[in-house]
Amino acid sequence: MAFGLPAIISRPKRSLRRSLSNTENLIVPKGHITVYVGESSKKKRFVVPISYLNHPLFHDLLNQAEEEFGFNHPMGGLTIPCDEEAFIDITSQLN
Repeated sequence: MAFGLPAIISRPKRSLRRSLSNTENLIVPKGHITVYVGESSKKKRFVVPISYLNHPLFHDLLNQAEEEFGFNHPMGGLTIPCDEEAFIDITSQLN
């Protein structure tokens, strides 16, 4: 005997957070990392889940960062050299 359950459609949780410039010293929640995104001096700080590190699309961003900066990141943290809109577009596909 089979029965159907009603479909529940909901918007996925947004696990990507952008920090405001005056709150840079916020504590990063457990299970997340901070990355800096952008070109030159217009970098934005994002807090992303650690699970993103295992995704192939995020690997591409990490490879791009390695090619540009090596292991010497100018912001003192992981810096992704792409524009903010592209980063948000890519990470929205990871959810």
